[in-house]
Amino acid sequence: MAASRYLRSCSIVGVVGMLIGCAAMTAPRLDLATLPALRAEGGILLQPGESLQPHAEVLLALTPQMRDFVGRYALREASQRQRLHDLHDAVRGAGALGLRYDPGADGTASSAFADAQANCLSFAHLFVALAREAGLAARYQWLDVRPRWTRVGERVTVTLHVNVMVQMPNGEQFMVDIDPLQSRDIAASRLLTDREAAALHENNIAMSELAQGNLAEAWAHGVNALWLSPDLPLLWVNLGAIYRQAEQWDAVEWALLQALQRDGNERSAMNNLALLYGDRGRIAERDQWLAKIEYHRKRNPYYHAWRGDLAAERGDWAAAREHYARAMALQPADSELLAAMGIVHYQLQQYSKAELLLEQAIAGATLHSDRLSYALQLKRVKQRQLGAGSREARLPGAGQPLGEEGSTRI
Repeated sequence: MAASRYLRSCSIVGVVGMLIGCAAMTAPRLDLATLPALRAEGGILLQPGESLQPHAEVLLALTPQMRDFVGRYALREASQRQRLHDLHDAVRGAGALGLRYDPGADGTASSAFADAQANCLSFAHLFVALAREAGLAARYQWLDVRPRWTRVGERVTVTLHVNVMVQMPNGEQFMVDIDPLQSRDIAASRLLTDREAAALHENNIAMSELAQGNLAEAWAHGVNALWLSPDLPLLWVNLGAIYRQAEQWDAVEWALLQALQRDGNERSAMNNLALLYGDRGRIAERDQWLAKIEYHRKRNPYYHAWRGDLAAERGDWAAAREHYARAMALQPADSELLAAMGIVHYQLQQYSKAELLLEQAIAGATLHSDRLSYALQLKRVKQRQLGAGSREARLPGAGQPLGEEGSTRI
């Protein structure tokens, strides 16, 4: 699995190349019944069949103990907002359920409740189930984490994260999360259907089986994920990883093209396709993809922001300003970029410009914690302008996960 990476729908998901925005290559959209058979051990051919594992209704099923838990800690006579806070405190608090975070704890809502441990996805199953029992409008939410380039070879880590969004009758929204991410790491978010969440559950099982070398089981769960949600590109990327383990190179290419047809910006699919062509000696096709990758990487604001971060770390503020300026040209309204550029101008003693950028960052921030952080930096800039000798300002980085605009995190 050194060359082909797979995606896991919770925290760490794998390392892929610098891949943003390439146009999709064409591949026919085939019915799932036409999936290439898997060559398992002993030459056995496995064909896609019916759904093998629980669907959403099973993942969210409540036990009598879970219903009693909701009845005890989320009183119906309380307001919906109070019920939500009480339920969250009971799930996470040591005096009630005391749920613990375990990145490997895949499972259903009932198993997370019984074991009192969960990763982000199984926590989402649990909290959605309990919140709905309490009469709350709870849904799964998908968070895209911005790409991160490593220092060696400029490779990028792609991370996915799932939490819960609860909406109040007045439109107020609350994000509930077992393992919060920093706001600067969130590139986008969207609500998921229960069926999509069930597909991610199947995907996680498939990737766990693949990591253990259980090829047939991995393929069965991967196919089941696709039966549930065939238009999630990451499921096709992971199916390609399973075919790669079986050394079925044509099937690998087919699965990756299916992913790219559904999302022409699917970074992992593009990277794995380039790796496949290189491994198979199809150098011209590999080089074509690498050229596209290089072109689109430079059009990715997060790549330029990463280079700005590196320049700032070594104290090269002129270079940091240049890289952040390129990032802002591509994404001018990003509050993190505005704040980072403000700190750069602060370090360059360009205080009026720093003050303006930080004010813009505060105005554009959607989270209270970010606004407080930027306001503190702005205060330091104003102190320096007055000659007060404030502490060194730092590049922004702390914060809470960013969800839909106007949401509050619990």
